[in-house]
Amino acid sequence: MQQPELIAPFVSRLERLGVPYMVTGSTAGILYGEPRMTHDVDIVVSIAMKDIPAFVDAFPIDDFYCPPEDVLAIEVRRGQRGHCNLIAHATGFKADIYIAFDSLHHWGLAHRRTVELDGARVQVAPVEYVIVRKLEYFREGGSQKHLRDIRSMLEISKESIDDDQLAKFVDERGLAAEWQAAVG
Repeated sequence: MQQPELIAPFVSRLERLGVPYMVTGSTAGILYGEPRMTHDVDIVVSIAMKDIPAFVDAFPIDDFYCPPEDVLAIEVRRGQRGHCNLIAHATGFKADIYIAFDSLHHWGLAHRRTVELDGARVQVAPVEYVIVRKLEYFREGGSQKHLRDIRSMLEISKESIDDDQLAKFVDERGLAAEWQAAVG
């Protein structure tokens, strides 16, 4: 997993802003499963148009690449697939920021958990959310890394998984074939 000091510059600013967020993707998968390399951190945020100026101000140009307000506004309005990148100049580390738009995002934000990583408070997506998104990514791109991540989470975090909730999401999102590929 990335070193916590690489994630902290992003999440500490989101914490100060009070913007609902959750770390997801490979970073969350690593927390629930086995370590592996990843080159960025994926973060889902719930921001509205009114939040954009404060969001941009939280990532000053001297310290971060952050898209300008007008570009971020396009992404917030986009909804599905709305996203942007933040890059910390000091480390070159990148955060992929995804705008919360669907019911799974909102469920994940409502059920996120707080973990402490080397003194930094981090909001992490629930394991069921991470598994379902990885099933969707596998369906879209066919990358076996998603199936490996899922298997690792199922093995290491099995006591933490709400099997009924996971089965509901798999059914609702038409992921039965992908689920079978994961649990095979």
